[in-house]
Amino acid sequence: MTRHYVAQRDLVCSLPQPGWNYGHDRSPFYPHALANGAAYVIYNRRMMPVSMTNGDRFAAYWALRKSVARLDTGELPTEFRGPDAERLLNMLFTRDVAKMKPGRCTYGVACWPDGGVLVDGILVRLEQDRFWYVQADGDFVGWAKAHALGMDVEVSDPQSWVHQVQGPRAFDVLADACDDGMPEPFKYFDAREVMMGGQKVLITRTGWTAELGFEIYTRPDMDHEAHWAHVTAAGARHGMLDIGLDGMDIRRIEGAIFNNGSDIDSSMSAWAAGFGPFIDLSKPDFFGKEALETTDRRSRMYGLACDDAELLIGGPVARGGREIGHVTASSWSPHLECGVAFVRLTDADLIEPREVEAMGFDLAMHKARIVDLPFYDPEKRIPRGLEIADW
Repeated sequence: MTRHYVAQRDLVCSLPQPGWNYGHDRSPFYPHALANGAAYVIYNRRMMPVSMTNGDRFAAYWALRKSVARLDTGELPTEFRGPDAERLLNMLFTRDVAKMKPGRCTYGVACWPDGGVLVDGILVRLEQDRFWYVQADGDFVGWAKAHALGMDVEVSDPQSWVHQVQGPRAFDVLADACDDGMPEPFKYFDAREVMMGGQKVLITRTGWTAELGFEIYTRPDMDHEAHWAHVTAAGARHGMLDIGLDGMDIRRIEGAIFNNGSDIDSSMSAWAAGFGPFIDLSKPDFFGKEALETTDRRSRMYGLACDDAELLIGGPVARGGREIGHVTASSWSPHLECGVAFVRLTDADLIEPREVEAMGFDLAMHKARIVDLPFYDPEKRIPRGLEIADW
């Protein structure tokens, strides 16, 4: 089969005219992104801004690394409430949900029965019998509702929209935005309800950037416009830049944060996706456990560094003329001064030797090297607030 590689991407735009306009939802903050000339992707049937006219992707990246930036995301929260909420979630996820305490988050990976990746995201325990799962793009809600039948648990849409504030000055913004100042304690992966501008919101110390930061979850009955204006005013005092995904994409690649459906998907096991640290085979039965007990436990996901090119998403990675994998995500790292990417190997045995060739955005093959992930900060000292870059 001949494959045709194309050096372009497809985005969604808003047109000032009537016509087909179904199958997706707009954030209550959509007008602000639109005013910044946003182009979008559809994520969880929600519009999420990718690029803006108020700055290029490298300006957005440096705002994340040196200052602070905000993104209106397409993440989708689902609420699980009732006496059987914990039991249901323990069936759905590879980690032991019973170990979670209220006010804490955990990284949640759900698998199909064959051990393939269904979806990943952040699980938040709000109360003993109440959780929110904030998922990446994927077919999770129907799966969860089907397995909730016969259980004393309600699976519902809290109608919350998520926006995240990330970067070394993110907590300066948080302290200004909260009516009572910075919540204490607010540890890595904590969740807290706070008042911002007289309105209650949920915040979590999480994000999609491997930087210091937090995410804000709205309520359906709040004044969204007043909330946006309040956070905007707090951010303006610290130089906050509104950005699209392009800047965050560079940083999440450096930090080894995968995107469900493109970097990882149901065709690979949770082991192959590099989720070994998040699989607890000692816990009671969960979907995929039996398959994962007997599956190859080696990861097939690695980094790629290329000194002279930005690599093509979907392009081949080869060694000695033999294709050994493909690029799933790619960008140029201003910090590392090289192309950075993820490679999904066709077989875990193909990891050595590390010197390879990979297709660039120019459709030519370039020398590259396979590296372990993440590209730097493996102990996550930056998002934990233990390390601030000296620029």
